[in-house]
Amino acid sequence: MIRSLVQKDRETILSMVKNVRYFTTEEVDVAMELVDIALRDDKQRDYTFQCLVDHEDQPLGYVCYGPTPMTEGTFDLYWIVVDPKYQNQGVGTKLLDFFEDTVRGMNGRIILIDTSSISPYEAVHRFYLEKGYREVARVPDYYWPGNDRITFCKKLHDAAG
Repeated sequence: MIRSLVQKDRETILSMVKNVRYFTTEEVDVAMELVDIALRDDKQRDYTFQCLVDHEDQPLGYVCYGPTPMTEGTFDLYWIVVDPKYQNQGVGTKLLDFFEDTVRGMNGRIILIDTSSISPYEAVHRFYLEKGYREVARVPDYYWPGNDRITFCKKLHDAAG
């Protein structure tokens, strides 16, 4: 089942993000800052969190997304994180499919994903490419020397309009 983020998920998500060993301390802090914004202010619409949970209502992974400011029908996928214990079991695919269906339901046209070029992210790149995303931009040395920002994009052709 996929459901909205609730307060009791915070510690599980913190553990999950930390257990993805290639996230830096700063990335973990940013991920949790967004979780806290979403939990603290239910009226904000910048960051939506959805969790895929097991039969005991424990998150196995989550997706964080929002509309891109000053655009019409463009959405950013900020985070998609799967607990390492459940990776390669379809959790990421279910979360991504749910997210895409949600965006379509909001007349979304374009999805953008920014990610790192360092080698631990290669599996993530393959995942997005397999799901129909394509690399549309690369900013050399964006995060630090030797670590480019890669932007993946997917146009939702069956969106309204």
